Amino acid sequence: MMNVVEVNHVSKRYGKVEALQDVSFSVEKGEVFGLIGPDGAGKTSMFRILCTLLLPDTGTATVEGFDAVKQMGEIRRRVGYMPGRFSLYQDLTVQENLEFFATLFGTTIEEGYDSIKAIYSQIERFKNRRAGALSGGMKQKLALSCALVHQPSVLFLDEPTTGVDPVSRKEFWEMLSMLKERGITIVASTPYLDEVRRCERVAFLSEGKIQGIDSPEVILDRFKDIFNPAPPSPPEGGTIDSASETNEAPSGAVGGASSVIEVSHLVKAFGTFRAVDDISFSVKRGEIFGFLGANGAGKTTAMHMLTGLNQPTSGTGTVAGFDIRTEHEQIKRHIGYMSQKFSLYEDLTVAENIRLFAGIYGMKDDEIKVKTENLLRQLKFEEHKNDLVGSLPLGWKQKLAFSVAIFHHPAIVFLDEPTGGVDPATRRQFWELIYEAAQRGITVFVTTHYMDEAEYCDRISIMVDGKISAMGTPDELKKRFGQPDMDHVFTYLARQATRIDN
Repeated sequence: MMNVVEVNHVSKRYGKVEALQDVSFSVEKGEVFGLIGPDGAGKTSMFRILCTLLLPDTGTATVEGFDAVKQMGEIRRRVGYMPGRFSLYQDLTVQENLEFFATLFGTTIEEGYDSIKAIYSQIERFKNRRAGALSGGMKQKLALSCALVHQPSVLFLDEPTTGVDPVSRKEFWEMLSMLKERGITIVASTPYLDEVRRCERVAFLSEGKIQGIDSPEVILDRFKDIFNPAPPSPPEGGTIDSASETNEAPSGAVGGASSVIEVSHLVKAFGTFRAVDDISFSVKRGEIFGFLGANGAGKTTAMHMLTGLNQPTSGTGTVAGFDIRTEHEQIKRHIGYMSQKFSLYEDLTVAENIRLFAGIYGMKDDEIKVKTENLLRQLKFEEHKNDLVGSLPLGWKQKLAFSVAIFHHPAIVFLDEPTGGVDPATRRQFWELIYEAAQRGITVFVTTHYMDEAEYCDRISIMVDGKISAMGTPDELKKRFGQPDMDHVFTYLARQATRIDN
């Protein structure tokens, strides 16, 4: 069978960093090929070289027989590319984005319509909506349509489903199967193991080098310490209410109350649309509470009300003892928050970031100094305190961002998809930090699209169409719905959604 992609002894250096070192592999025509590995392994550099957006320092790369350095134009006409960072223009409409990409390749929507019809027809009725207002699953479909509008024969996908809920991810890979049937060759990277298993072959890239190329089963087994690390071990006796055994009480904890969050009949409406539709629940002190839902289910809107960023239309709620309707400024001072979009300042040093956020949280200078030294020692960052955060590996950044979010020992920390796009071993280390925080009495309120992480929570809420569709421990939910794991529970409930998008 003909090889569509040929990479021979490619190396790429950025200053002192060797992003790629003597990399060689090939991809057969019509194959679904995975390029996998931890963060910083060199995957994006490899994609950019194959798409002629970056020149290799040494070695050669060809796509459909055309050289990636000498015949860029020929390659660009034949490939589609979805980069890891969202590639669409948020302030352009669906149709304007598609027209723009068609024009780039000297074609029109009409000429390429047959090649995108099966995918684009699912979102075409929203053609006048701005891309920034689409849900994650709809953005995916639009980005894929834009990558396919010029009828490419090879598709390069750099972590295309990061930050997208499990049901939308499954739909995306069903679309890729349809494209494979049309003879399109697909090269994809992904941190999700279920997606790795949908590839025919995978190349494992680590520290810029190919460590192995084989079937997904062989590679995942050969490198199981990296891809299938043991789950984090919760403290003995669990996490809930463990703070009662410690001397340190979270700031903002009120009178030893067992519930840190109380919500009753909460509604958030935008016009006639109820993004959050009459939800009620409570979260205990020291609990790890998973707040799950498909893209567009309403969980982000609910989190914005709980963190003081948005006001409810009706209903009541308290966070750390403060009223979400009238005391949102107090709430902001007594919680921690970490988002998927990295929240630290990349052009400040480690120590400067810690001081800045401690000051924002109202801590005194003497306390900041002592706690900073303790934190640097705890993270083993003493030698890196003057390093720019932008220069740190992603796993280190993650640990630092979480540590900064709980530096002032809040009553509760909100984690909004904190491990999106992160490799399994790093995710496991992050959950060890979550367990430690819960053991100290800090309540952890976490959203995630990794269903193995849902299994680590004390209790889980699953939102569908703005309502809480189910709540309980992972074991209770699996038993109630007769499903083998949380991925199946989530998919079963999310597929019952009736509203299209919010």
